[in-house]
Amino acid sequence: GLFLGIVWAGCLTQTFVVLPLIVRFVGKVNPWRHMNKMSTAILTAFSTCSSAAALPISLRDTQERVGVSNKIASFTLPLGATVNMNGTALYESVAVLFIAQAYGIDLTLVQQIVVVATVLFAAVGTAGIPMAGLVMLSVVLSVAGLPLEGIGLVLAVEQLCDMPRTATNSYGDMCAAVVIAKTEGEKLKI
Repeated sequence: GLFLGIVWAGCLTQTFVVLPLIVRFVGKVNPWRHMNKMSTAILTAFSTCSSAAALPISLRDTQERVGVSNKIASFTLPLGATVNMNGTALYESVAVLFIAQAYGIDLTLVQQIVVVATVLFAAVGTAGIPMAGLVMLSVVLSVAGLPLEGIGLVLAVEQLCDMPRTATNSYGDMCAAVVIAKTEGEKLKI
């Protein structure tokens, strides 16, 4: 339960604090109006656990409801669905620490730094489909020298962790599109 709570808390902090601050201060738009206009895409990502499944809705709403140009939306959102996996990176970091603790293995500071670096690179290569983060978790566990059997410890709550991290990933893509559009001088509807 604690593992699940930490993953959710991290994703909620990213979605409702960090990303809105970026949208407000870098993109100079109201983050709550933006989130409201993107709610269908966010809920689609949340319910399907797939950034790829939410991509058509994200593209449509970002262009039609927010006013981001096709040029920026059609480049930023598909790229983000592939490489912007901040929710997945958070999940994998927490999962590695949880598995290490469950096995009674103390990770040194150097090992923790290697885990963070590996998680960041692995998250970029993670597919935007349900449970793809679980496959990458095996790579991170191998690099950290932890037993792969540890995946079984998080498998029971994988779906419950996949939902918020996918919504976080997708919303991050939509925020990036707005910030890029604003820095390019586009006039948005929010």
